[in-house]
Amino acid sequence: MQGQFPVPLPFLQADQSIMQNAVILSVGAYAPDRVLENQYFNELLGEDVDTWLRQNVEIYRRRWCAPQESTADLAEKAAQQALERAGIQAGDLDLIIVATDTPEFVSPSTAAVLQYRLGAGKAGTFDLNTACAGFVTGLDTASKFIQADSNYRHVLVVGAYAMSKHLNMTDKKTVTLFADGAGAVVLRAEKDSADKGFLASQLLTRGEYNDWMGIYAGGTHQPVTHEVLDRHEHQLQFVRRFPKELNPEIWSGMVRYLCNQTGVKPADAAHYFVTQINVHAIRETLDLLEVPRERGHAIMHEFGYTGSACIPMAFNQAWEQGLVKPGDLMFFIGSGGGLAFAAAAFRM
Repeated sequence: MQGQFPVPLPFLQADQSIMQNAVILSVGAYAPDRVLENQYFNELLGEDVDTWLRQNVEIYRRRWCAPQESTADLAEKAAQQALERAGIQAGDLDLIIVATDTPEFVSPSTAAVLQYRLGAGKAGTFDLNTACAGFVTGLDTASKFIQADSNYRHVLVVGAYAMSKHLNMTDKKTVTLFADGAGAVVLRAEKDSADKGFLASQLLTRGEYNDWMGIYAGGTHQPVTHEVLDRHEHQLQFVRRFPKELNPEIWSGMVRYLCNQTGVKPADAAHYFVTQINVHAIRETLDLLEVPRERGHAIMHEFGYTGSACIPMAFNQAWEQGLVKPGDLMFFIGSGGGLAFAAAAFRM
């Protein structure tokens, strides 16, 4: 009847009486084959940057994409590994979330590209851009989709990063740190899993820092022109130096919030998977929390800084090494340009 909304069909309605939670079914990761040692940048820049990198951030080498390799390629390989380990087909996925600030295109989403490549025909898709906090934001979002709607049984969350495509090869502040990679997890809905899987989360933003670091051309504020290209404004820039204490203070505060929400103490967490920009910041955070440093799994030594991919890549390495056990409490803590922060607590 004209002017009335149609009544939804019963099979399209979520059964709100079914309580379910998001649990981590599997993880996968991928890094490009091209390895660049610090010595490469000594030669590129004509000065010793290796010493600074080793002493200040403990980065010794990193991986960069091949010329024809892109964010979707990285995401696809990480996703395929996660699906294989999960023992499910791409067709079983109900939703794909890609967290990246180096997308395949400005539009459409990288998640749509990934959905097609995987053959995940029934999965909805979208991208998230909270810079390097994106993967944990994606975990939070995916978990709440699963909790809220029983139509979501399997959700793929991917953090993918190809920042080598946006680096100024003459800028030692950025070209020496950033690298490429992808990590993925499959979340599954399980009933009566309140003590397992997703437990709590927190999102924070310090928007006053939005113009301190980023890629500031290519959007509507500053379209790419010949002048922009000449000034390298389409590439990643560190505009101002962030306060050294900022990340440890906010990261440790977010951990305490998660602990308050879940009734645990920082020392109860077996693993801390934290943004891999600076191992000293991770250690300082754990010191503030009075947690043994070895619980902060670090991969930046071999992979450089891989942005939204670094946390799932660290999780994947710990998983592959047999460090992650059933029942382990894990904190995922990400931060990135914006400044955006995200934290999530999961129990295996």
